Amino acid sequence: MEYARLGSTGMKVSRICLGCMGFGDATRWIHKWVLDEEKSRPIIQKALELGINFFDTANVYSIGVSEEILGRALKDFVRRDEVVIATKVRGRMHEGPTGEGLSRKAILSEIDHSLRRLGTEYVDLYQIHRWDYETPIEETMEALHDVVKAGKARYIGASAMFAWQFQKALHVAEQHGWTRFVAMQDHLNLLYREEEREMLPLCRAEGIGVIPYSPLASGRLTRDWSSESTLRSETDQIAKSKYDATAETDRRVVERVAEIAEKHGAPRVHIALAWLLQKEPVTAPIIGATKIKHLEDAVGALAVNLTAEEVAYLEEPYAPHRIVGHQ
Repeated sequence: MEYARLGSTGMKVSRICLGCMGFGDATRWIHKWVLDEEKSRPIIQKALELGINFFDTANVYSIGVSEEILGRALKDFVRRDEVVIATKVRGRMHEGPTGEGLSRKAILSEIDHSLRRLGTEYVDLYQIHRWDYETPIEETMEALHDVVKAGKARYIGASAMFAWQFQKALHVAEQHGWTRFVAMQDHLNLLYREEEREMLPLCRAEGIGVIPYSPLASGRLTRDWSSESTLRSETDQIAKSKYDATAETDRRVVERVAEIAEKHGAPRVHIALAWLLQKEPVTAPIIGATKIKHLEDAVGALAVNLTAEEVAYLEEPYAPHRIVGHQ
């Protein structure tokens, strides 16, 4: 395993992060392919054995069940100080007008609920799960600052928004002497590269670590364009909204990943992740593993080095995509 500092912080994380959206309770979540606790625990344990110390979840995943599963597993398998736990806040957790968002009320309540479910006194990275258009960013940033000062979070981060919004949040924090974001969890892979236009340059300039989600385009970069569907590809409406299955340019990208993989004698996942890992300022792609093989393949990507010519060849067919993932 390789480790890197998260942005300009001194905290080192594994260059592969285990995403925990796939662990939970299918009866309490929109995704019917999630694994229950019994099936989730061996994957979390294998991640630790492979040297992964970075785990990402969210309060909204299975309405808290993902946090509970992760918290119990880590408590059983590892010392708290040896891992980096990240979770997120914003999604709807209960009915009524106060059930979602990034108000001071929501943040200060939800951090306590997340800590209880995770079974820990603090999280290492507390992230806002998209932008809240109904709450002033000043209110959100001050509340997050208070969470850090209370010792309930070590660092704060953000997820998937427009660059102008992220810059505004950074400016507000600097203006008031509040805690700044150190990480951006955004949507980035070979099929969706819109973040390269403004967000990645902003993060490079500000010393922000990037931890991309959906690095394999929900598996589309790991299989033939016309391959058989999976339960996730059939039922994951969010993934369907992100990728156009009929786009000619996307098909060409997938085919080029297959070509480079054959050249290296490696699985396609290695090529897709190796492309991300060489992209500055990416720190650690978030792998939503639901099989142990997914983890082993992801870690194997760390041994692959793409040439500049191969990177250019993979990128050449790309065409602009509509912005998705900010809501």
